[in-house]
Amino acid sequence: MEPERERTGKHFKKGRKRRRAPNTLVGAAEAMRARWELGERQPEAKKARLSAILFAENCEVTHDQLCELLKYAVLGKSSVPKPSWCQLFHQNHLNNVVVFVLQGMSQLHFYRFYLEFGFLRKAFRHKFRLPPPSSNFLADIIGLKKKQATRDQSKMGEGSLPSTSSKVRVNLQNDPIIQKYGSKKVCLTRCLLTKEEMKTFHFPLQGCPDCANFVPTKCNGSITDNSPLFGLDCEMCVTSKGRELTRISLVAEGGSCVMDELVKPDNKILDYLTSFSGITKKILNPVTTRLKDVQRQLKSLLPPDAVLVGHSLDLDLRALKMIHPYVIDTSLLYVREQGRRFKLKFLAKAILGKDIQCPNRLGHDATEDARTTLELARYFLKYGPRKIAELNLEALASHQELLATGQELRNTAEVVQQPNTSVLECLDLMGQKLLFLTREPETSELSSARNCETVKCLSNKEVLEQARVEIPLFPFSIVQFSFEPFSPSLTEEMNKRMRIKWTEMSTVYAGPFSKNCNLRALKRLFKSFGPIRSMTLVLETHQPHLCIQYEVLEAAQLAIESLDGVLVEGACIKVQRPVTELTLDCNTLVNELEQDSENRGTIYLSGVSETFKEHLLQQSNLFLGLEAVILPKDLKSGKQKRYCFLKFKNFGSAQRALDILKGKDWKLKGRHALTPRHLHAWLRGLPPESRRPPGIRVIPPPSEQQALQALKVDHPKIAAWRWGRKIGKLYHSLGPGTLCLILLPGTKSTHGSFSGLGLMGIKDEEESNTPNMCL
Repeated sequence: MEPERERTGKHFKKGRKRRRAPNTLVGAAEAMRARWELGERQPEAKKARLSAILFAENCEVTHDQLCELLKYAVLGKSSVPKPSWCQLFHQNHLNNVVVFVLQGMSQLHFYRFYLEFGFLRKAFRHKFRLPPPSSNFLADIIGLKKKQATRDQSKMGEGSLPSTSSKVRVNLQNDPIIQKYGSKKVCLTRCLLTKEEMKTFHFPLQGCPDCANFVPTKCNGSITDNSPLFGLDCEMCVTSKGRELTRISLVAEGGSCVMDELVKPDNKILDYLTSFSGITKKILNPVTTRLKDVQRQLKSLLPPDAVLVGHSLDLDLRALKMIHPYVIDTSLLYVREQGRRFKLKFLAKAILGKDIQCPNRLGHDATEDARTTLELARYFLKYGPRKIAELNLEALASHQELLATGQELRNTAEVVQQPNTSVLECLDLMGQKLLFLTREPETSELSSARNCETVKCLSNKEVLEQARVEIPLFPFSIVQFSFEPFSPSLTEEMNKRMRIKWTEMSTVYAGPFSKNCNLRALKRLFKSFGPIRSMTLVLETHQPHLCIQYEVLEAAQLAIESLDGVLVEGACIKVQRPVTELTLDCNTLVNELEQDSENRGTIYLSGVSETFKEHLLQQSNLFLGLEAVILPKDLKSGKQKRYCFLKFKNFGSAQRALDILKGKDWKLKGRHALTPRHLHAWLRGLPPESRRPPGIRVIPPPSEQQALQALKVDHPKIAAWRWGRKIGKLYHSLGPGTLCLILLPGTKSTHGSFSGLGLMGIKDEEESNTPNMCL
């Protein structure tokens, strides 16, 4: 039988909805934090969301800190500590976690090919720097860097499940089965899934775009309480096109098996899933039956009013590529709290007192599973919802889960709070598995872990195809794409040129000025746009010009927009960047930087005085949608600089605030931000040897020129464009409430190490108006 997963509603543990105040605010932020603690907060959001500001000073997130977030996303604050570097509100509303790893790429690649990574830079609002990669990046972020967990899952007790007679009396009215069906016995037609329920739980239906080639069973007769029931169970394998059928079993009401067929898939098999299906290559080799043969046989066997019974029956019907209108799904019939589902093995023991899917047997017996679902449906019809509610299945399931974790895990909270607890262990405590898709010949602990389903692919294209099929079936997925990096020497040269390019984009030439111009007044003028790194007088021209190199890109852009073509010191001056091969596309790049999701809603202000800062802190509620105030400091003196960034909920709020602040008598200059915050630390570390006098030509190395001319598909520039779009399409197919991370691990060689980059967001995230202060 297909491995069971909790696929509806919430995949992770329910947590309380209490908001957490920031815990790393210092200095002037104390006033704002005090107001929060007094209760001046906005109403709680109904969706999971991430904090707008990362509290790390340089926005670098270590692998351990990344692991903190992933564990918290799985278990919630009742079991593990909250992440130390960001805030994840309403974790209980998360439905899935998906981590995309772009192996062979770094922060350098992202900004070298920034225009090519169109989707990633626009879709993910939260970006952070990663340290250079270790020897096993994946093991680090999952929490397996020291060793694979030594804890083995204890086997479930052999005897009957404990009786509920000694437990506290159950309030039947609160039982989800009573709430859905009432306490009286129900008829067969009441147990059928409605069309709306079938749509909600992804059953194949006629008219659905993804079911265009599915075959209907032609069962369209009138259903009565005497309609025949048929138990159905299918086994699958993983092929190059996703999951395909390998076995089907159909059992009639009397318990006799009317169909039990092995099926050979049409596509290449990548994983037989033997531990679940019992199917091996040797078993399937002589088989000639194909899917179309099974479809034809099933149509001929089923009468017009047949009702199919199964456990997670939507998966079986999709494997059969068939549509049937009358179904009873025992995973939904025996309703569980919070949208979760009981496993078939548990229901068989708790309801029928029988053991199935025994660990000493290779794989599941499809006929046995089909017969069990039929017996469960008959039991429900015979004894009714009240009898089942009195069994207190939720308490029995909780007891079984405690047994399964072993005697040493009686106190789950204590175990998962240990620093060496891995994400895999957290998933194991929830009875869930991790999906790992990769094209790497992975030999790490991750691929060999007991509760990790690893699918090894031959290419990135195959990884993508498998991801489309498999991700919806797992609560936690890691999808690893692998790219051939530049050679170390070429990467170092690319790094140097990228830093030079950013320096040149932050440099402006202004002039011409008269020979008697007031240099002190001109310096004040240009300094009003932002901090100046250097300003030199250019005398090579007929009339003097100034070369001003700013510390931040926003200042240079503001100077160009404010002064180009303006009368200054009696002369109409031109303000422009140096024209080199590195700045030819700077106008396009600046426009795209302004549209970056992290910069949208953020404004840059220059000329910020202490008086203004105090006023801002005291009157922050005047600016609708203000989320954060970022006050950069001088690294040497520790003093705050005379510029800042204000982050708002959306672009409209930012624009309104910008209009107000520029119109006030604050002598402020400002515009929309251009530089993602995590990039400031990288730019501050600009070594002197990487700078050059603006205007000197840098010739790209021949090897890169040839690669670009040949448009090799594995060239990082082309890969960034192609795979950024492909990942974008895959992201759009994810369900709401999915925490998604894009990780570029960084690169390491004998020539040096290059930091990685992380991007994260929650699908359909609902943003907050709650402001944060970050100094």
